[in-house]
Parts: sequence; C-alpha cells; structure tokens
Amino acid sequence: MSKGSDGGSQDVTWITGAGSGIGRALAIHLANAGARVALSARTVEDLTAAVQMVPDRMRVFPLDVTDRKATAATVAAIESQLGPIDRAVLNAGTHSPMSLEDFSADTARRLMEVNYMGVVHGLEALLPRMRARGRGQLAVVASVAGYRGLPTAAAYGPTKAALINLCESLKPDCDRAGIRLQLVCPGFVDTPLTARNSFRMPDLMPVEDAARELADGLDRGLDGDRFEIAFPRRFTRKLKLARCLPYRLYFPLVRKATGA
Repeated sequence: MSKGSDGGSQDVTWITGAGSGIGRALAIHLANAGARVALSARTVEDLTAAVQMVPDRMRVFPLDVTDRKATAATVAAIESQLGPIDRAVLNAGTHSPMSLEDFSADTARRLMEVNYMGVVHGLEALLPRMRARGRGQLAVVASVAGYRGLPTAAAYGPTKAALINLCESLKPDCDRAGIRLQLVCPGFVDTPLTARNSFRMPDLMPVEDAARELADGLDRGLDGDRFEIAFPRRFTRKLKLARCLPYRLYFPLVRKATGA
C-alpha cells in the first residue's frame, strides 16, 4: 500500500478522467497496490468497466469537471462516504487537434473549460479541506505540450501551459500549508487522445508504463523531493533542452522530429 502524506497508509485517492487512458491505468495500478480509489469521469459506462478490474478497492463518482458546483459536491460526497481525500490526481482532459485550416475559438474555449478550468474547479474544492487538515497530496496532469508550441496543438498546448504556470505559482503556498503539490507532464502516451494525432509521435509510451511512472513519482513526492513527474524520460529531457533553444533552431527541430 502506498504511503499517505502523513506517513501512514494511503486512505483515499481521487482520480478525475479515470474512465480511460492514463487515469484509468493509474486507478487500476493504485488499487492493485492497496489504495482505495474514487474514480470520476463523465461516462458512467467507462467508470463501471474500470471498477470491475479491482471492485473491492474502487468506487464510482461520475462527474463533469466543467461543472463547478458538481465538482464541489463530488468532493464532499467522496469524503462523506470514504473519508478524507488524502491524494488527488486531477487528470481529466481532452484533446482536439487544431491547425491553421480548422482554427476555431469554440475548440479553444472547450479545451480551456475542460483541461484548465476542470482542474481549477478541483483545486477550489480540495485546497480548503487539505489546508484545514494541514496535509494532502495533489497532482495536476499537464503535458509536455505546455513546454513550447507543437504542431496541431494550438488549442491543447495553451491549456497545458496554463496548468504548468498554475502549479508553479501555487507550490510555495502549498508547501507552507503542508500540501504536496506535484506537476505531471507526460510525453506521448498510447491513449485514445493521442490516437487523434496525425503526426509521428516520438517515444510513444504504453499506458501501463506511464501509470507506473506516475505512481512512482507520486510516492517520491511524499518526501518532497519531486515536484515534476515527466515521462518518458528520454523524450522529456529532450523537450526540456528544446525550451532553451532560440526560435531559429527550435522550429526546424520540431519539423524534423514530428514530420509536420
């Protein structure tokens, strides 16, 4: 069983976007390790299918994270039924490729509501409770697409860049409050969302491997020595270096890496 942020056993973990992809794989991984996991997503059928993998350790709490009041009510329901949320992984998100030909304010707004405001709603519901308890662990799933602009990510990338900035801004306050805040930046992981990409994805990672990397990073974050969890490591290291490149070098590198 994973350690809780107070050094004891992990009590309750809440994962949003748990119906598929990384969220689903992480929920199964943590439940198999002994955690009690509350799963949230919009699609009840997906959640029900996930829970069948470890039925005695997982509970379903359907939620559309764009609904601020419903998010607060879901957090209250989880804590009422299962106990205080010791660890939350705010993972819900969506992706719609957007290029010059299909540039749309509607697409950009929709992704911002789900990917960014969905996390903000979760934080608003969780932070006062964790602050009052003087403990807790929060992980916000962003993406390496938030490091710098990538092809067809004109709607998706800005939402993830906003999450990175949000976590960096909140971390000092969370540290003082005894809350472990972590930033998760996956590279390309084999999920239904990345299947929408039309370009070559370097170092595409199986979703089960991504879940193990994320779970390991969460455990290391309990000791306060790991703020960012980024994987696959070889690819994310390259992108971190690319952040330092001038534009005259960066754009040709992106074209070569992605074939876009």
